[in-house]
Amino acid sequence: MKTIYIVRHAKAEGQSFHSPLTETGESQAIQLASFLENRYIQSIYSSPFVRARETIAPFAKQSGLTIQVDARLGERVLSDHDLPDWKDKLKESFDDFSLSFPGGESNQMAMDRAISFIDEVTSNDEDQIVCVSHGNLTTLLLRLFDENYGYDELFALSNPDVYVVKVKENEASVHRIWSKEN
Repeated sequence: MKTIYIVRHAKAEGQSFHSPLTETGESQAIQLASFLENRYIQSIYSSPFVRARETIAPFAKQSGLTIQVDARLGERVLSDHDLPDWKDKLKESFDDFSLSFPGGESNQMAMDRAISFIDEVTSNDEDQIVCVSHGNLTTLLLRLFDENYGYDELFALSNPDVYVVKVKENEASVHRIWSKEN
């Protein structure tokens, strides 16, 4: 059985590639390290975005594991244009997974990246992995295992958030294991 901990990054200063964690986010990353410490994690994968890597860095240091940066875990870009009605556009993209906006990526394109990543890590020897990503891509990763994850669930995610996915043959279970009290 494979156990995949899907983590949404801690609170960050912004949405750009280089946005670091806020002071609160840094504290959350330390909390996350404590939360994961007794879970027998064998591998860590992270989006290349600074906020994702900084979220898992305290756990990597504590566990002695290397953060394996994987671009497939990077956040989905809705558009490279300013969209004042971005929430409406995002909702539309969850209603139509093939919809893409100028300079952006459709949910299906991002889902294809997610599938590629999951196929690879589930075929590896490690049975317990952590992958750190972003709100939209985290939702799509969860959707691979439970089709009920979509737009509303994206906005229900916290920073950080942790879900555990247990995969055995062709069956999977998804459970949220993070709470604000952690």
